[in-house]
Amino acid sequence: MKRIASQFRKDWENKLENLGFGYHSLEGLYWDESHYYEFSMQEVDTLEKATAELWQMCLEAVDYIIEKNLWDRFNIPDWFRNYIVTSWEEDHPSIYGRFDFGFDGKNLKLLEFNADTPTSLYEASVIQWYWLQEMFPERDQFNSIHEKLVDYWKYLIQYINPRYIYFASLTNIEDVTNVEYLRDCATQAGFETEFIPIQDIGWAEEIREFIAGDGSIMDYIFKLYPYEWILEDGFGQKLVENGFRSQWIEPAWKILLSSKAILPILWEMYPDHPYLLPAYFEQKDLKDFVKKPIYSREGANISIYKNGVPVEQNSGVYGKEGFIYQQSFDLPEFDGNYPVIGSWVIGQESAGIGIRESVHLITNNQSRFVPHLISG
Repeated sequence: MKRIASQFRKDWENKLENLGFGYHSLEGLYWDESHYYEFSMQEVDTLEKATAELWQMCLEAVDYIIEKNLWDRFNIPDWFRNYIVTSWEEDHPSIYGRFDFGFDGKNLKLLEFNADTPTSLYEASVIQWYWLQEMFPERDQFNSIHEKLVDYWKYLIQYINPRYIYFASLTNIEDVTNVEYLRDCATQAGFETEFIPIQDIGWAEEIREFIAGDGSIMDYIFKLYPYEWILEDGFGQKLVENGFRSQWIEPAWKILLSSKAILPILWEMYPDHPYLLPAYFEQKDLKDFVKKPIYSREGANISIYKNGVPVEQNSGVYGKEGFIYQQSFDLPEFDGNYPVIGSWVIGQESAGIGIRESVHLITNNQSRFVPHLISG
């Protein structure tokens, strides 16, 4: 795993914007092609194998959580639990997720799993692929994200009827770009699709149905909006009342995997597993550790401790549900930059990676996205 200096392409901003990637430089540089990461084929095999194995472990963890009634660990209210169980037992489809790995070329550890509302999908799938085609057309990339997305939507079309899916998110540029990309993949697979801002989804109380702006009943809704927010803002009650006449993607069982509480559960199930870091609901005897809220976004309210002393911490609004404590992992350092590898699982399969890089140990919304390639 190497970090190699490169040149920005001439007119790179316009090239990205022509692909519909408009947030390359919103709050400082986000897309950064001044260098790239190079991986050996052996390293790619390691990443692919870890992703596939961890996905299977996570599926087993959902069964474990339900069987052992570990709902309180996840702050799931009583009234929503059966809804989650039904979505799991009926095998409601999951499209995607992103494992975040610490990886130094040899040691690979799971830092967390963005299972419900992962972003950076479009830049991992399309934007870095176009960069590769222009800069290094003879080289390859660990990236079959686009093909696997279209193929999985094609697979699902036999189970989804009517073949009409609403795609919903907040209206910020990053969420809309990611959702519109997923919508485009579903359209390519043969679905009829429509974008709707999440706040425009209506509720018809008398018939207990979710309705679009024109009054149409919404049978299938893909949402880029976290389940913990749905529970917090009272919308979760409506999901239960609706009783799956509207089916939501990602499904409700993904809330268990998107919570940091899954990390101690995995460690409990698979102690000393080579891909896992020790993680607990109490600090135990950890000296070098990361304290993470059960639910949080973009690195908020995370603290890193060395010898029991905080060395880096982010503020934020999260933490009321409690925290977990995970042994820290020394990220590789390249000239003061620390990369975290986002490894995508699409339709049950490992599909490729995107790299977020930061001058901080905690990856946050100021972290940059850096392309990669496989060594020749």
